[in-house]
Amino acid sequence: LESSLLTQPWASVCFGESVFLAKACFRDTGYILLISDLNSVWYESADAEAVGQRSKELNKRLTVHVSSFLHRLYNLMRPLLAGEPDATTSFSCRHTASGLSLHVKSELSGLPLYWDFHCCPAPMEMVSRHLVRPLIRMSLTLQYQVQELTSLLLQKDAEIEDYRESGAALSRDRLQTEPFREETFQQNFMAE
Repeated sequence: LESSLLTQPWASVCFGESVFLAKACFRDTGYILLISDLNSVWYESADAEAVGQRSKELNKRLTVHVSSFLHRLYNLMRPLLAGEPDATTSFSCRHTASGLSLHVKSELSGLPLYWDFHCCPAPMEMVSRHLVRPLIRMSLTLQYQVQELTSLLLQKDAEIEDYRESGAALSRDRLQTEPFREETFQQNFMAE
């Protein structure tokens, strides 16, 4: 499950006034949820047996096969992670001594459905693998792209200057631009 979680994108989710980043992976055999407020990172990984046990504790009137219950949990979480939470499902979270608890309340076949994700602090290796390394790689990629675009702009300015020296003129003055100033751009980029 955790290797499949690596391919899932982070999503911004709100629980009341609190904003988190979250990603999850659900299968018939269990699920894994990773959630962060950018100060801490929590996770829960549960196999089918743990899901079945907790489902019976929280939903005494509901009888459903574990794989169906996991599929329903996925269908409840998918709109939230897509930024389009379902109005019939409510999510709330609270910090606990052992981590973060995420409470889900919905319906299944006219009966109330409850679920609690009991998230504990994520190990440093997991935080590094899912958050730190991808962010560093993305930052390096963006820096490389900025360097490539800077080089391209300088080449375009040289090309335009060559046209001007050859006697070419703009047919519309509003299209004229100032030459690219790499140092000024870098200073503004860092300031922003």
